[in-house]
Amino acid sequence: MYRIISGKWKGKKIAAPKNFDVRPTTDFAKEALFSIIENRYDLEFISVLDLFAGIASISFEFASRGCKDITVVEMEAKHTTFIHKTAAEMEMSLDINIQRADAYDWLKKNRSKKQYDVIFADPPFLETDEKKYTEILNTIQKNNYLKPGGVLILEHQTRLKLENEFLIEDRKYGNITFSFFQFPDVDATLKEE
Repeated sequence: MYRIISGKWKGKKIAAPKNFDVRPTTDFAKEALFSIIENRYDLEFISVLDLFAGIASISFEFASRGCKDITVVEMEAKHTTFIHKTAAEMEMSLDINIQRADAYDWLKKNRSKKQYDVIFADPPFLETDEKKYTEILNTIQKNNYLKPGGVLILEHQTRLKLENEFLIEDRKYGNITFSFFQFPDVDATLKEE
């Protein structure tokens, strides 16, 4: 069970069924994360991509805080059904676009060319090594998923160090770390050449 920590649905408890294999971000880490994000963006006017969403605790937090453009990518059918049901209960259905897909495949195959201000990815810790995180990073950069000034946030175990030229900061909260990445603006780079 987790609760929404701020916004319109502050305090609402969301309980996933016991047979769900999910690990929602802790309240402490989530509060710190959103403090950072809200210092950078006006959430009402940004677009968000939530990869490996689980039961969408991060997406619901964005929606509760006024974000109206959220895309959720989650592979498990029971999880996406749960997200649909929960979003409908909270009248968020129009704000959250739920895609049932493997996040790696979705990133490679999605042809909408939509760009996002914030991309949050929380792949399963036990199944994801440094190579897989690098694949996520490279695919997002290659396919230009981030808007200029946008940020990719990877949640991972603190013991895993994600060294990369685009890493702008790490924030550690116990055994989890949020790594923030920003890519150079492609248009600005072209203008300089």
